[in-house]
Amino acid sequence: MTTPFPFTAVVGQDDLRLALLLNAVSPAVGGVLVRGEKGTAKSTAVRALSALMPEVDVVSECRFSCDPGSPDPGCPDGPHEPGGFASRPARMVELPVGASEDRLVGALDIERALSEGVKAFEPGLLADAHRGILYVDEVNLLHDHLVDLLLDAAAMGASYVEREGVSVRHAARFLLVGTMNPEEGELRPQLLDRFGLTVEVAASREPEQRVEVVRRRLAYDDDPAGFAARWAEEEADVRARIVAAKKLLPSVRLGDDALRQIAATCAAFEVDGMRADIVMARTATALAAWAGRTDVLAEDVRQAALLALPHRRRRNPFDAPGLDEDKLDETLEEFSGDDDPDPDLDPDPDSGPDGPGGGGGQPAPEDGPQGGDQEARPEGEQDGQPQPQPQPSGAGEQSAARASEPFRTKVLSVPGLGEGAAGRRSRARTEHGRTTGARRPKGSLTKLHLAATVQAAAPHQRARGRSGPGLVVRRDDLRQATREGREGNLVLFVVDASGSMAARQRMSAVKGAVLSLLLDAYQRRDKVGLVTFRGSGAEVALPPTSSVDAAAARLESLPTGGRTPLSAGLLRAHDVLRVERLRDPARRPLVVVVTDGRATGGPEPVALAGRAARLFAAEGVASVVVDCESGPVRLGLAGQLAGELGGTAVTLDELRADSIAGLVKDVQGTSRRAA
Repeated sequence: MTTPFPFTAVVGQDDLRLALLLNAVSPAVGGVLVRGEKGTAKSTAVRALSALMPEVDVVSECRFSCDPGSPDPGCPDGPHEPGGFASRPARMVELPVGASEDRLVGALDIERALSEGVKAFEPGLLADAHRGILYVDEVNLLHDHLVDLLLDAAAMGASYVEREGVSVRHAARFLLVGTMNPEEGELRPQLLDRFGLTVEVAASREPEQRVEVVRRRLAYDDDPAGFAARWAEEEADVRARIVAAKKLLPSVRLGDDALRQIAATCAAFEVDGMRADIVMARTATALAAWAGRTDVLAEDVRQAALLALPHRRRRNPFDAPGLDEDKLDETLEEFSGDDDPDPDLDPDPDSGPDGPGGGGGQPAPEDGPQGGDQEARPEGEQDGQPQPQPQPSGAGEQSAARASEPFRTKVLSVPGLGEGAAGRRSRARTEHGRTTGARRPKGSLTKLHLAATVQAAAPHQRARGRSGPGLVVRRDDLRQATREGREGNLVLFVVDASGSMAARQRMSAVKGAVLSLLLDAYQRRDKVGLVTFRGSGAEVALPPTSSVDAAAARLESLPTGGRTPLSAGLLRAHDVLRVERLRDPARRPLVVVVTDGRATGGPEPVALAGRAARLFAAEGVASVVVDCESGPVRLGLAGQLAGELGGTAVTLDELRADSIAGLVKDVQGTSRRAA
């Protein structure tokens, strides 16, 4: 068995360690979502936590880890007789990104259920994780319906498996931890809200701390067992502290003053719903228990807000999670009680999660891009984010224009019926959705079509010797329900950044339109890519990715100027689709060309652009041309380009939701004619 890296040996990351420990003390907090760049010890810290979890007593031979002191009365392996228990370490179960629904929640043997009336149930990962840790790496890449099932079980403490009226329920209480790299795509705000706490992690910019990280990692890799032995005493201390805090937790008093501060803070930051208030209350109570106190103090409420609220203020994918700490302090001060807390009970503000106070606040600002004096930042940086800089003069190049305010767009969909990844854009055969028919199962049966199964078995009942009321069902009779839902697509933007688009007001409107379509792509769970063309060629500004944040950032800094190599842009887009088709053949593309239709530079630029466009039409690729031409005299070149592509053209004004009710129909109709 591999020796895990010691939890107490993790350098820095105080908020991450504190959030994990609070959930170990009180799983009712609702889990932790760890967001951060690659290589920041996210997975290392989570795996290290499992070694600190106290051992659990379980009923012998129970597949669902029932507590012998209070076994689950509805346990599928029950009822349990008194006695007969064993102790084992708390499990850490990892959920793979590609896991199926049956692997997560378990599966019923439908054939035995129908023919014998027996609930033959094979437990899933939720059962394995009961009374332990369930870890989902790259949770943002997990299918939405699996995330919903996962979070429902975490909230209710139970998992339900239902197949055509046959159901099984079992307890599923676990510490839920998800990690993600925001560059690979965001979780929807509705799913973000379901995680109790969220922590942002980043690599330190302090050289000495980075040196210590490398030193400890190398020492661990050379001798894992020896390195763990050197930290055994610290690990034992934290393990004992977790046990003590869990015992103290029921005695912690959440007074009216603290409750008013929690409610006032959630109201001040305009957090939707009441889940934030409940999570803050549970987190503040766990903080007090972790600090060895029975009263919740203002600093507990403050720390709870810093962990529970930032991700709940994210309204769309382009909002950075965060919290105004000055506003937080003002709110807490305004609604503080009359009595000041005993200063002797105040935790050391500099202590981390292993100190007497249990940590607090955000990490101190560091020099460099993550903090420090504003005046010390490089020119062109504000709030730690690089801002668009003037581009070098020459070739007619102009600096980047800011995007106008995004708006709601009508859905653009790919015609036909796909089989791509689950999403919300185009029609597709999916595991979830409305039932449209039945077929013989390929592999294990997951969605039974009851009527078709009975119809297949009925003609054979006499030959099979049926004598009672039960239906004699065999494997060959089973029918899988076919369902139709929605899929996510690859939306590839091909954006004209040439001099003809360079007018400030015009380019601002163009970027606003693309930003609006990016927001729509985020909501519909698409992958996005960005190809731009100007000057003498085209470039892939962003390869296909699930991160619309990255696409928005590239769009914001996009400069303009030079000639209009339209054919180069289309050919580069065609190459991107060819490569992506090899990587993800089931995901169908939608090409959105944003241009005024002009083509300049090189010999016969218009003819070359037409030939490039016809490549898309020949392959049946769905396309839309967003016509950016303006002014009293219009040449209609974008419409001609749309005809060559086999798609449709729409102006910037028509792109708004209220103006393009018939656009989807036009796209589908044109694509069918081209096919």
